[in-house]
Parts: sequence; structure tokens; C-alpha cells
Amino acid sequence: MITYRTPIAADAESIVRFYNRVGGETTFLSFEKDEYPLDTAAQISAIQNLEGNANNLMLLAMDGEEIAGIATISSTHKIKGRHDGELGIVVAQKYQGQGIGSELISRLLDWCRSNGITRRVTLMTRTDNTEAVRLYLKFGFVVEGCLKNATLLHEQYYDLYIMGLILE
Repeated sequence: MITYRTPIAADAESIVRFYNRVGGETTFLSFEKDEYPLDTAAQISAIQNLEGNANNLMLLAMDGEEIAGIATISSTHKIKGRHDGELGIVVAQKYQGQGIGSELISRLLDWCRSNGITRRVTLMTRTDNTEAVRLYLKFGFVVEGCLKNATLLHEQYYDLYIMGLILE
């Protein structure tokens, strides 16, 4: 049974391991295997900075003690941009196709609608990541633009969609 919760400091090492592992499971993420920029101490600090933060959130999808997925809303605290949260999500390969991504996004969007700050959610995804694009469209995101050749991997360029959702 998958449960959903915010992280605590004791999750930091597992979060770092999760991100470093899933980076090698697909080429669709913005990072590769072992490219997660935070170590455990920095992840603890990041988790602590989320406590009481009105417009930034991290949610973990847990299968017992194992992280199945992570989703985040990241927003600036600057007055002109704090209404716009950037969505990031990754579900481990072995947990894909089970509705975890949908549940994470649903919970994040509900939180955004209730926090009194976030009025818009944005994300970027590769144009050839058809499953992700379909998922985002299901939630009402629209393609707002396309960044040509934004990603280069193994001498192949990939385009990125910029997608957005105005919250009602």
C-alpha cells in the first residue's frame, strides 16, 4: 500500500539515494544517474527549510520504508513570482503505471489551491515523453511553448515543452 507524506530529516539519505538511482532509469529526467546535486547534509537542510514554508512543498510516495516517488512544488519568495510554482515529479520505474504520479500531482495541486499563494503551476518535460505529457494534459496543463534543442544527451538533441496550469 502506497502512503503519501512530507519528508522528515531522517528521510534525507533515502531521498538522495532515490534521486541518484532514478536518474539512471530513464533519459527523460533533467539529471543522470548519480547527478543529484545535494548530499545528505544539504538534503536535511532543504527539508528543514520546507517546514512552515507557505509556497514550497515536497511529497513522498512511500511503499513501506521505500520511496516510490517524489513530487515537489518550488516557488520563489519574491513578490512578483511567488504565485508561480514549478512542479517536479519522478516515480521509480518499478512503480510506474500504478497511479502514483497522478496521486502525487493531485495532492500537490490541491495544496497549491489551498495555500493562498500559488495561482499558477509550471513544468518542463521532453516533447517525446508522451506518457508524461498525457498525464499533465489530464490535469489541465497546456503547452505554452517549446524550447528547441534544450537537452543534449549522447549527441542527440531533444526539445522541451513548457507547460502551465492556471489554478482556479
